[in-house]
Amino acid sequence: MLRVSLTLIPVLLWARTECVLLGKASKLWLQPLNETDLQTGTFPSGFLWGVGTSAFPTEGSWDADGKGESVWDRFTHHSRTDDTASDSYAQWEEDLKAVQYLGVKLYAFSLSWPRLFPDGDPTANPNLAGVEHYRRLIRRLKERQVEPVVTLFHWDLPQVLQERSGGWLNQSMVDVFADYAAFCFRTFGGEVRFWLTMHNPFLLAVQGYGTGAHAPGVIGDPADPFIAAHNLIRAHAKAWHVYHTHFRPHQGGQVSITLGSHWVEPLHGHATLANVTLCQKSMEAVIGWFAEPIFGSGDYPESLKASNRGVIPEFTAEQRLYVKGTADFFSLAFGPETLRVARGLARFGQMVALDLRKVLVWVQQTYWDPQVLVAESGWFSVASVGVEDTVAIYMMKKFIIQVMQAVSVDGVSVFGYTAWSLVDGFEWNDGYSIRRGLFYIDFSQPERRRIPKTSALFYRRLVRDNGFPDDRIEGRFPCDFQFGVSESVLQVHLRPFSPQFTDPHLYRWNYSGDSALRPVTGIVLHTRAAQCTDFLYIQRHLSLLGVTGASHYRFALDWTQLMPSGDPSSVNAEKVRFYRCVLSELARRGVQPVVTLYHPSFRSPSLGLPEPLHANGGWMNGSTVEAFVQYAEFCYQEFGGLVPTWITINEPNRLMEDSGAVARHLLLAHARAWHVYDTRFRRTQGAAVSFALHADWVEPANPFLESHEAAQQRFLLFELGRFLDPLIKGRDSTPFALIGFTDDEREELKGTLDFVALNHFTTRLVSPHDPNPAKPPNQDHGCWLMTDFTWPLSHKEQALVPWGLRRMLGWVKDRYGDGLPIIITASGVDDQAPHNDQLRQRYIRNYLQEALKARELDGVNLRGFYIWKLQDHHDLQFGLFSSAAHHSRPKVSVSLYRDIIAHRGFPSAADLRPFPCQVADNRTSCELCTQIAENKPLLFFCACVSVSVSMLSALIIISVVRRRRMRMRKRMPINVRPQRFAVQQRFPMMKAAHTTRHLRR
Repeated sequence: MLRVSLTLIPVLLWARTECVLLGKASKLWLQPLNETDLQTGTFPSGFLWGVGTSAFPTEGSWDADGKGESVWDRFTHHSRTDDTASDSYAQWEEDLKAVQYLGVKLYAFSLSWPRLFPDGDPTANPNLAGVEHYRRLIRRLKERQVEPVVTLFHWDLPQVLQERSGGWLNQSMVDVFADYAAFCFRTFGGEVRFWLTMHNPFLLAVQGYGTGAHAPGVIGDPADPFIAAHNLIRAHAKAWHVYHTHFRPHQGGQVSITLGSHWVEPLHGHATLANVTLCQKSMEAVIGWFAEPIFGSGDYPESLKASNRGVIPEFTAEQRLYVKGTADFFSLAFGPETLRVARGLARFGQMVALDLRKVLVWVQQTYWDPQVLVAESGWFSVASVGVEDTVAIYMMKKFIIQVMQAVSVDGVSVFGYTAWSLVDGFEWNDGYSIRRGLFYIDFSQPERRRIPKTSALFYRRLVRDNGFPDDRIEGRFPCDFQFGVSESVLQVHLRPFSPQFTDPHLYRWNYSGDSALRPVTGIVLHTRAAQCTDFLYIQRHLSLLGVTGASHYRFALDWTQLMPSGDPSSVNAEKVRFYRCVLSELARRGVQPVVTLYHPSFRSPSLGLPEPLHANGGWMNGSTVEAFVQYAEFCYQEFGGLVPTWITINEPNRLMEDSGAVARHLLLAHARAWHVYDTRFRRTQGAAVSFALHADWVEPANPFLESHEAAQQRFLLFELGRFLDPLIKGRDSTPFALIGFTDDEREELKGTLDFVALNHFTTRLVSPHDPNPAKPPNQDHGCWLMTDFTWPLSHKEQALVPWGLRRMLGWVKDRYGDGLPIIITASGVDDQAPHNDQLRQRYIRNYLQEALKARELDGVNLRGFYIWKLQDHHDLQFGLFSSAAHHSRPKVSVSLYRDIIAHRGFPSAADLRPFPCQVADNRTSCELCTQIAENKPLLFFCACVSVSVSMLSALIIISVVRRRRMRMRKRMPINVRPQRFAVQQRFPMMKAAHTTRHLRR
């Protein structure tokens, strides 16, 4: 938005491109930071949330109560039609109410030097009205337990000093500023813990004494910006020494200087050594220009000196020691002004990026991990936006999340964050054309009322929560909870596995030396009947499912292959056998199938319908309804004994074209198929029947506006309500009168759901109007959909928003009650990783965590969660298994999902054992049974030991008894008894007699 050319400074700073040694922070470009999608978390206890302003844009009253003229008063008088600005000098109490409304613990503001000393001389008598104003402001802040952060100088130099001595081009300003700082320390320091000597001197030096874009508007010698910067640095250092020597011992405060920064990346991500060198030089030419003397070596960066020899002043050895270390913490400004100027520096293969996290890490790594205060952060809105500043909310959220990531992931020592600014004001040379306040001010009204914008409501909630709390819970899903895997249409694979059992011919090989296999004529072998083991595909496919540990498997039948003509007269018996074999194998493996009758495919020209039905108008034609009912009845008859759960139609709300007739026919097809099952098959088969809706969540783009909430409800009723209302409530109670059911049809539809099946993948933002008017709204629901740019995105730009699942489930429960169970029949994310699919792992873990919260905290009757899907077939997308060269390989997410299933959720750290779910025949369980099941190995070992001990004891007892008998026999007298043959002696004689009888015969 600058209207002044910025060509001068880039030439000064980049006159040469000599090779310089890279700083240790250069690895930020060579080795990116740890990737993180951290979106939730709280800040450390005691973190200082604040808000800030500066004197010139807000105070107004430029000549009231003896105030003198500042360089900005002079610079802008020709363009200002109103000098009142925000009227904060008169309405300071209203500002304090706004501060208190936000709940912050820190208020940053600047003192107006010409209000305290109209003639600029800090050794003269001060303006008592100005002194009393700031004393009163500080005192009231302390009474409200809000910490004042006071900036001595925010660009509004007394005009008399500029005229008398040339302002910051004169080195005498060093002593003048030190005297001014001493007065402020002495007058206000008893109640001020944090002092900032000056705000963003980079902009003052470059635009005030270089381009002339800022006051005092000097456009002079190329060396002027460097001279001004040199004097600003020395003035800051002297003020710090004044405080350190004379005031710190009894006031105990801290002093720093606020430095502005940008961030640059190599163009197109080409992090070559040359490009990284240029990026480092760009950082050193902006923030490093002032930070290196104060926080680093005491001198300017070598790259800056090398590029500007002859125009940049030199520090003497004594001055370097005096300047070095003159800050008690690092105060950082990251706002649009510095970024706009920095774009003029990005001329050598760089691009400016809004990455506050990397700036903080750069400061950490360059200046030995200082304590950091983010003293200015925020964005701007155009004047016409008013209080509905939706974009400003997301910019603030972006920056604060970046700070949170820097603290939590990178260990940067940030102790406070200052949102900029409290109220709208006169934004320097942009005047009233842009707004930066959290509170709106109508500058056409003399009373200057403070009205909280939606960004103020957002920041207030964030301050209250100390960030973005993650209310993770511990707990388990019940044993009957369905952990499943979903697929679309399970393709029929009829290639036999064992052809030798089904082919009646006899073959011989290489009979004529040609290595061919030829049949032997005239010989026919016996064959066996077709077996399910013929299908190698089924075993291979379901073995993958077994690896996941899933208890349920959802797949769709292929209507086009089972009934190519769309009616039962064209049934393909072999393909029927294939699906029956799949279901039989699932039953053998103990996996419950969930079978979808019709899964529309947008890759198919016929949308998955048999071609004759599609050619006849598809779902626009009512005859398709009856064809579907016949198809459903056939499937119930053929497969129903093996299917406990049916889905009639997958995502009918994604088949909408341009007429309500499609929705009407889809609903009637489902309802009539449900009635066929209910009357003819339910008593003998006992399955549950439903249909599955696509159920992504939408969040109001601005949650503080009723119009956005209304857009959210309108969208949800369009997506879900117009399909669920007729089936659950028995009426079409949505505002979309496109379907038009008769009374008989409404009665036919009512109650035709045994459970609610929902496919959920992501969350989007919804708005009644779009900030980009070139993009038309959706013609059906009239809403605009967009994405929060702070949300992590997949390769296909699917946003990962786990809490959206919980809110969607809560909406369904609130609207339809908890009478019907809910099952998430498909949920997943695409991930381009061939093996270590970290994005999918986060998705599974976090979405199941939200599912558990919905059950345990919200009382949602959630009965199952199915991951989409089992296997990739071509590209790396949603599969748990990758497939390359007909070889399937599990991704890491498989083991994660299996582990969650084994533990039935998220148990506490003290109880990480797998959770057994063996239920007794009476479908009840007892604690003793559970303990027995958990300790089977120990019980078996104990039984073995017991048996061994018993046998050993028995042997010992027998041995002892025998020895006693032997001793007793030896002691007894010998008695003569009649001789009797033993059995062994009689046996040969008996055998001989038997043989003699046999010979006589």
